[in-house]
Amino acid sequence: MKHVVVVGGANVDIGGHPNQKLLDRDSNPGRVRVSVGGVGRNIAHNLRLLGMPVTFLTALGQDAHGDRVAAECALAGMDCERILRVSEEPTSTYLFIADERGDMRLAVSDMEICRFISPDYLAGQMDVLGRADAVVLDANLPEESIRFLAEHCQAPIFGDPVSVRKAERMLPVLSRLYALKPNRQEAEMLSGVPIRSEEDLPRAAEALLARGLKSVFISLGAEGVYAADGACTGRIPCCPAQPVNMTGAGDAMMAGMVWGFLRGESLPDIARLGAAAAALAVEGAGTVNTELSPERLLARAKMPAV
Repeated sequence: MKHVVVVGGANVDIGGHPNQKLLDRDSNPGRVRVSVGGVGRNIAHNLRLLGMPVTFLTALGQDAHGDRVAAECALAGMDCERILRVSEEPTSTYLFIADERGDMRLAVSDMEICRFISPDYLAGQMDVLGRADAVVLDANLPEESIRFLAEHCQAPIFGDPVSVRKAERMLPVLSRLYALKPNRQEAEMLSGVPIRSEEDLPRAAEALLARGLKSVFISLGAEGVYAADGACTGRIPCCPAQPVNMTGAGDAMMAGMVWGFLRGESLPDIARLGAAAAALAVEGAGTVNTELSPERLLARAKMPAV
């Protein structure tokens, strides 16, 4: 069976959700939930729900939050024996406030611990990285660690830029990545092409492919995904959904796309599976919708169960 190695951030997420319209500079009645998250961890969890063997490489503090994240990763079925535990920093924490629709309005992330996901640490993991059928990395990693993976991994690498600011860390290695999943703002920064209209999407995608990427999937939120690989281009519409919580949609999208790639699907179907995974993700109360499964994903994507 295909095997994926995911390298990236793992957080404890603390999220506030108001009962009514969110009012700035005021105390809003609502609910506060604590869960495990992080882009890399969420992608790994979604891949496990899709039945994919996953090794997760990250750094956690030697604290109660770190214990919780490690336990939940193991419960999800990830190989987490190689996770680094450090005492110098607390486990990464992501604090966010959502609006009444479930969209994140404001967030603060304390991810200083990610600096310990260093080239030295990764060099000790080359045996498992060398056996991977795909590697997924997020831009929470230090730039030198992203470069190390890009230079030493033989498997196709899927990159998640995470944010406009962190996406800059991927600029030097775009030619060594197989696929990238930026949102509109990240794609603008990485391509140098402002995206103001439908006509700008192929220009941005072509600029990214010209940097050496094999494929690019520009996430457009409610407008779907624009996919391109040089031979095939086009926009895949968003799948219908009944949103409950918008957090984690992009992570599920990446997992759906990696799963489709390893199944040998075409570019449009890889994008379609990503959009379907995102739709399923937003229908769950948590950052990861544990109702995700291969059968549900294929049904939402309107693809045959083979």
